[in-house]
Amino acid sequence: MDSLIAAAARALATGDVLGALGRVALREDPPALALRGIAMARLGEYPRARELLRRAARGFGSNERLARARCVVAEAEVALAMRDLGGATRPLATAAAVLEACGDRANALQARLIAARRLLLLGRLDEAADGLTTVDVGGMPPSLVAVAELATAELALRSLRTGPASEALERAQQAAAAAGVPELLAEVAEARATLERPAARRLSAAGEQPMRLAQVEALRQSDALLVDACRRGLGAGAEWRPLTRRPVLFSLARTLAEAWPGDASRDLLIARAFRLRDPDESHRARLRVEIGRLRALVQPFARIEATAGGFALRPRDGREVVLLAPPIDGEQAALLALLSDGAPWSTSALALALGASQRTVQRALAELEAAGRARSIGRARAQRWLAPSLAGFTTILLLPAALGPG
Repeated sequence: MDSLIAAAARALATGDVLGALGRVALREDPPALALRGIAMARLGEYPRARELLRRAARGFGSNERLARARCVVAEAEVALAMRDLGGATRPLATAAAVLEACGDRANALQARLIAARRLLLLGRLDEAADGLTTVDVGGMPPSLVAVAELATAELALRSLRTGPASEALERAQQAAAAAGVPELLAEVAEARATLERPAARRLSAAGEQPMRLAQVEALRQSDALLVDACRRGLGAGAEWRPLTRRPVLFSLARTLAEAWPGDASRDLLIARAFRLRDPDESHRARLRVEIGRLRALVQPFARIEATAGGFALRPRDGREVVLLAPPIDGEQAALLALLSDGAPWSTSALALALGASQRTVQRALAELEAAGRARSIGRARAQRWLAPSLAGFTTILLLPAALGPG
């Protein structure tokens, strides 16, 4: 390594991005390209950073496996920052194996953390948990320890385990303080604030009550019949019935929960579930069919009784009915929750994270843009979407797979 490359690397390590660029800006050799790419990423110029890192990886010879693997890891981190979540994962896994074999444990750990963070963004919590169980932070730099603990905390928060999340955040705080990196300290502070902000609203006849994550966790572990509009499902105790892909049944369940302990009229149920104002006999027949399906679904913990006015939800064993609503209203709540992380998202990445078609996401984004709640930057394939941060509450329960079955 020549003196300029070494000096640029030291400058990057200390946060002097412009100083690093000044030393290698005019050089085209692979080490300089790699350092330029990392520097551009630090400045937020992700497309240019990715291009430079790819050129660097191609420039290293076949006998320079370690350098090429480091470029792959750096490019993967840039892709994560760009919310480009659709790429192949095998190159990153291969790079991690090469780094481990070459004794570069720090970059191997970085590769595994990038893979786990990608899975968290996609809501694939079980796979993320499997990846994080293989992470060993012993002897690692404090900055990497902080990143690992932040990923562990996010997994716990998304799984609604506030105790383990608090413990991981405490470890992350200690590691970030030891590293002395302001960005990490800010990220830890933001994650800790998530525990104190309202995450849902408990709706009842008396009004609505804001609920923190710990309170939602306690409700989920109770015997109450929980109708959860955040994760779109219902259950009691360990029993859980996801209704994300059955919107009609969930709409009926929510309407019945809103009316509890009374009943909901047939016309109201039809209007909510089928979005019709003037029902006829065919709609009433369809309502009976859907109520029958819902009745079979909730049979272990509730009955649905026909009344003179409509239908009523009757929990078994004297259970209470609890209705949880998201902190923000609207059908695009989950989309806004993703956009509010401050990173620019592509339509394809949003569709991948939400498990929806790109056309569906495009329509929702157009509605949000028309309402002034989201904006786009760039055009065509470079187009990305942003939304203002949602202050005052956390949207973690709205993120994909935020709460798995008990």
